[in-house]
Amino acid sequence: MCSLQRKATSVIKSAAPRRFVFLLLDRFTMLSFAGAIEPLRIANRVSGQELYSWVLAGEGVLVACSNGASFKLDIGLDEIARDDTVLVCGGIDVQRASSKGVLNWLRREARRGVTVGGLCTGAYTVAKAGLLDGKKATIHWENQDGFIEEFEQVKLTKSVFVMDGNRWSTAGGTSSIDLMLKVIAADQGEDLANTVADQLIYSSIRTDQDTQRLSIPTRIGVRHPKLSLVIQMMEGNIEDPMSPADLAEEVGMSTRQLERLFRRYLNRSPKRYYMELRLQKARNLLMQTDMSVINVALACGFASPSHFSKCYRSHYNTTPYRERGTQGMPSGAMAGRLSI
Repeated sequence: MCSLQRKATSVIKSAAPRRFVFLLLDRFTMLSFAGAIEPLRIANRVSGQELYSWVLAGEGVLVACSNGASFKLDIGLDEIARDDTVLVCGGIDVQRASSKGVLNWLRREARRGVTVGGLCTGAYTVAKAGLLDGKKATIHWENQDGFIEEFEQVKLTKSVFVMDGNRWSTAGGTSSIDLMLKVIAADQGEDLANTVADQLIYSSIRTDQDTQRLSIPTRIGVRHPKLSLVIQMMEGNIEDPMSPADLAEEVGMSTRQLERLFRRYLNRSPKRYYMELRLQKARNLLMQTDMSVINVALACGFASPSHFSKCYRSHYNTTPYRERGTQGMPSGAMAGRLSI
């Protein structure tokens, strides 16, 4: 890293550094963890002061993240200071990693007034502890279907990060950077936060108003307003699918024109594309929840389990029952199948 331009030296001095307790769950995602801890380190460096400190907490002595690297823990599930901030770092198999000891510790510290946040699938653990009931939250887009089904009292959003009082959550990936830049700006001012972002080569700071997924045109690689609108309607009507005729009418074209549009840009029919969206959601629910196969079918717009099973087998080359069986998922499981 090059020599620093010390323009961000006007900071608010405090008697003691603000401390973060990173609760590392087994197989947590390193990217989200690094995205949270590095801005704190850089803030200390560019300010020339120890504004922030941190400890690694968890069960046991060592915790391995999803890429196999291991971290030595500083503390166990001990009582911490009330002005500490706990950030739960989740990743793969978060349901299994959300042990009774972890949940009880989070509940105890929350009762004492500690701020608690979840990074990546860590939001699942915070919700499982009952700490997000009635609160706004977010989680990685791949885990949203299962989260919605299991935690009906949580107001789930598609934001990059959410800060609802003393309950925080991020969508995973680099969203931890955005959250911590927000914290640094609130604590020490925008100048320091911007300097930290420059050091991270982070040129586009997102807010809690930004959504986590790419826009539809970017995702499909096509910029066609009517096509994007139809796909948006499809994604918003999974449980009660719209007919091709209704979709076409909504965007002011004929069914035949809609068919040609999908064939030209996506090399499939509107019906086929819609079916793939519904089956993807069905797979998420099968792997992330303990919903019955019948209820999964209904939630994804299939009138009968037999039709659902036939379509599922055709697309995934296995049945819904076998899909769930091969996962070895316990009741209420949410796999947290993250690719990041």
